[in-house]
This record gives sequence, structure tokens and C-alpha cells, in this order.
Amino acid sequence: MSALLFEPMQLRGLELANRIVIEPMTQFSCDDGVAGDWHLMHLGQFAVSGAGLVISESTYVAAQARNTPMCLSLYNDAQQEGIARIKRFYDAHGNARLGLQLCHAGRRASALEPWLGGGARAVADGGYPTCAPSPIPISPDWPTPTELDATAIGRIRDEFVAAAVRAERAGVDLLEVHCAHGYLLHQFLSPLSNVRRDAYGGSLQNRMRFPLEVFEAVRAAWPADKPMGVRISATDWVDGGWDLEQSKVFARALQALGCDFIDVSSGGLSSKQKIVVGPGYQTGLAAAIKAEVDMKVIAVGLITHAQQAETILLAGQADMIGIARTALAHPRWPWQAAVELGIPMDYPRQYERARPSRRAGAGINAPGNKAPPPEMTVSSGAAAPTKAP
Repeated sequence: MSALLFEPMQLRGLELANRIVIEPMTQFSCDDGVAGDWHLMHLGQFAVSGAGLVISESTYVAAQARNTPMCLSLYNDAQQEGIARIKRFYDAHGNARLGLQLCHAGRRASALEPWLGGGARAVADGGYPTCAPSPIPISPDWPTPTELDATAIGRIRDEFVAAAVRAERAGVDLLEVHCAHGYLLHQFLSPLSNVRRDAYGGSLQNRMRFPLEVFEAVRAAWPADKPMGVRISATDWVDGGWDLEQSKVFARALQALGCDFIDVSSGGLSSKQKIVVGPGYQTGLAAAIKAEVDMKVIAVGLITHAQQAETILLAGQADMIGIARTALAHPRWPWQAAVELGIPMDYPRQYERARPSRRAGAGINAPGNKAPPPEMTVSSGAAAPTKAP
């Protein structure tokens, strides 16, 4: 049998074992931006999960760029080594590829962790100044951010580039620039948060200018054989905000600059958003973007069943399938999907007993209980270990 979900995907010089992507999920569990044991466990479990690609949570390019002080970051040597440690684990124990999502929070910076109630963090509690394209707070409960001037815009662009250089030193396989969910680059795109009257505001072309400058600068610094993409919110779900038609224009502009994939999400900028959530509720957005571009498209949003994912791919609505919360609840979801679609997969040798034919208690050498021959095996993103991380 065959399934498109488990066919390989080529992005520049990077081959993914299949089309399942574990999407970024912020953990708020770093020590001064450094990935520690929690992140080694959290991201490491997905190295042997059966996914083809795993993308880190939002990784911040400067101290004042962080959503919270506990967020993963990449602006110093210790943070770089924390990510490199995780990449060494991937290289030693799996063949899932590790991507990194670069981000600046803008007016969403200096927040409290979710389990502390979220919202703005007071200066007395470690809060720090925030910035944005325009001095418009998220809500009346948040401080007014400082409007970025041309010098600050240039500095932030350079911070993205510096973080990309560090990502390469850490061995990361792929980069994604975060232009979604109300973070800084999305703030520039949306007319709800960008009311500037200079070259970075007003018209669609002007509002796209800074995100495109960041992408172009990072692409130039990132190795030519390594893929790079962008995550977008295809719509703010608010009248008069960023919408699908503007996203199509943005996607075409990104493709012209060498973008390899676009990860299509939505919302996150305004509390006024009106979203009707249901299974695959963002798939139509991905399909609309895919009709406009040749680069690969990732569909996300309550895709929870293998046949649902396979249907999206077969219908040509997307090229890859992203899962997030589902992966938290079911870290081996790709194994489950393979069983549902009738696809044999390889398992790390430590987990061979999880193979369906082995679960009933048959002897290890019983017929049908051995791994399928290599030509019959679809790679799950899990390989036998070769060395210690």
C-alpha cells in the first residue's frame, strides 16, 4: 500500500522522510533563553516520533524580543549550545529533521507565562520595554509600545540575521520566520496594528516591506542548500484587518525571494477575532495560498486523523500536514497514522515491542513479527542510535 502522507519531501538539499510536521509549541521553560532538560525531552521525543520534520517553538532573536523571560532564545553562546545539544540528540537517535522558528514578539513581549495568568508583566516582576510598528497596545490592560524608528527597524533585522547564523552553527536543518499570531512581523503586516505613514506603513506594499526585508536578509545569511520558510496568519478574522487576499500577495512576494514553504495558520493579532473552529478549519486558507504559489504549503489546524490528513494532501490543498496539540497528547501520532493507513514503518530498536504485530505477545521470532524488509518500510523519522548525544 502507499499513502501520500508518508512519501518523502525534498526541500532544497534537505530530504524529509515524510510529510508530517510537528509544529512549534512554546513551552515557557527556559533559563534565560537556554534550552535545558525539559526541551531535550520535549523536542527529543519527537526525534523518534515518526514525523519527518520538527520545528522548534518561537525562538527569540533578542532579550527584549522575548514573549516572556522563560522563552527559548538565540542571541548568545549558551543559547546556541542548548539548541546544538538537541540537534546532536536528533543526529544520534533519529532521522527526523530539526527546524527552528525565529521570532520577535514586538508588542506581545514582556508577558507573564500562561500559568501565571498571561497578560503584561510588570517591571517589578521582570518586565521590559516593548516596541511595535505603531504605538497601539494589544488592549487597554497592556502598556503602549514604543514606535520603532528606522534605526531600530534596521537593528531588529540584523538580530534576525545574527540568530540565523547561530542556528547554522548549532546545526539546524531548516528555518521558519514567524510572521503570524500577532508577533512583530505580523504587526507590521496588519492595518489594525500598523498605522505608520512612512515607507513601512499605509499601503500593502509598505506594510509588507519590513517582513520581506527580514526574510531577504536571513535568506542571504542562511546556507543556499538549506530550506527556509515563513509562518503566516492568513487572516486576522477581523473586518478591516489582514486577510486572505493580502496573504496571497505576500506569499507571491516571498516566493520571489526564494521562500521554500509557507506554513498557513490564522488569527492571534486581535481580541476581536471571530473564528469558527472545527476539524481542519484552516485548510481552506492553505488551499487558497497553494493555488497562488509553487512553493510547498503546510496545512495546520485541528487535523487529528490520518485519513483526514491524507485527504487534504490527495485533494491538493497542501503539501505537508502540521500537528501541534495532537502531538502533545499523542507524541507517536505518526505511528498511529501509519497503522490507520496500512503503511509499515521502521521503529527505533528500543521501541520494537510497540510494533503492532508484536503487541499481542507473539514470540520475537514468530512469522510476521520481524520488521518489514527495507524496500517495504516507510521511514518514520526514527533510526537506530549510533552514538551518544
